[in-house]
Amino acid sequence: MKRRQALTVWTTLAASNWFAWPASTRAQTTLDMAAILRTGGCVVLLRHAQTEPGIGDPPNFRPEQCSTQRNLSTDGRVQAQRIGQWFKDRKLQASAVQSSAWCRCKDTADIAFGTHNVLPALASTFENSAAQAGQTQTLRALLKAVRPGQFEVWVTHQVNITALTGEVPAMGEAFVVDNNAKVLARTRFGQQMSGFYNIERSVIYSI
Repeated sequence: MKRRQALTVWTTLAASNWFAWPASTRAQTTLDMAAILRTGGCVVLLRHAQTEPGIGDPPNFRPEQCSTQRNLSTDGRVQAQRIGQWFKDRKLQASAVQSSAWCRCKDTADIAFGTHNVLPALASTFENSAAQAGQTQTLRALLKAVRPGQFEVWVTHQVNITALTGEVPAMGEAFVVDNNAKVLARTRFGQQMSGFYNIERSVIYSI
């Protein structure tokens, strides 16, 4: 049932041209997102890069065994490399790279940043929605601990990012949030998404 609901949500989003970003959430300016990260006190919520086709994970999957999961596609690995290059080109160094235990998240983190620490609160709740409230509470508390002058990258899943922000990221898309989980910026790191939207610069939300 949950997979059917997810398909309905994505079909509705596409039909309504959600990916064009309605006026209520569009930026009023397109400044350099790197400035926000250098100021710090924020987290990059990064949804894992593009995967092989599918929703959720196969039946009886195990987080510790990659072969049982939905994993990054070849395009997704290229996408993760491009994300990492975006940070390198701007000489931005995260104070920590946290990841879900799912392989598509760990692989995204390792390809993009060369490292990751598994943070249980970033685990997918797609098959365990009862855990969402507790995980979101934990993540909100951790957001408060990120200090000015530093930023972290959290590689996770759509369900967690939506629970924190109320918005739905595409695979490989990132939201920058402050200590209160307010979205300051969103970006696909220059990737064009044919048929939906074309973003070549970071989008900065008005404060």
